[in-house]
Amino acid sequence: MKIGILQTGHAPDELRPVIGDVNNLFEQLLSGQGFTFETFAVVDGDFPDGPDQCDGWLITGSKHGAYDDLPWIAPLETLIRDVYAVARPLVGVCFGHQIIAQALGGKVEQFEGGWAVGRQTYDWDGEQVSLNAWHQDQVIERPADATPVASNDFCENAALIYGDRAFTLQAHPEFESNFIEGLINARAGTVPPELIETAKSNLREDNHNARLAAQITAFFKGVSA
Repeated sequence: MKIGILQTGHAPDELRPVIGDVNNLFEQLLSGQGFTFETFAVVDGDFPDGPDQCDGWLITGSKHGAYDDLPWIAPLETLIRDVYAVARPLVGVCFGHQIIAQALGGKVEQFEGGWAVGRQTYDWDGEQVSLNAWHQDQVIERPADATPVASNDFCENAALIYGDRAFTLQAHPEFESNFIEGLINARAGTVPPELIETAKSNLREDNHNARLAAQITAFFKGVSA
């Protein structure tokens, strides 16, 4: 099964030589599951020919906002709607979660409650699931087709399922602690210091990345997420 990675951002320059770029993190997360990957750096204007070019699609995180006036945002929203219309499985993470919601009729805003940085715990269909996050924007209004499957007091729409067509989540199952530590060093300037300190203190705590890798894999293969 060929997965097209729609890359909407790049890892910080200082992290790429050591950890890899954003697309590499997803290839590692989903390795060993029978997938092949092709990356389209839509953030740099590199788009696929259409929704049928891959069997499934994954939209990455980004430092940009879904509401930003950037030349690649509108074409990406069009592609999302085209993928959705032909029912190719679509997964979105962080920015990907937000841009899919926006493209399908939801609303994304810079959350007035501030940032979520580092390890966060969510109520995931009655279970406690911990994942790394790094965001201020949130899906404020869900599209009509979206059903919430995860939330916490800070993030109401932490994961959404759109039948068998899309599965999206706000947190980053592709971020291990070393990547969060790198982001702290590279991009902490806009985040309140107390949140950075809390994130640092939680770097060695366990997370559920493997669980989410299994859920994403199952969704791509046609099993409910």
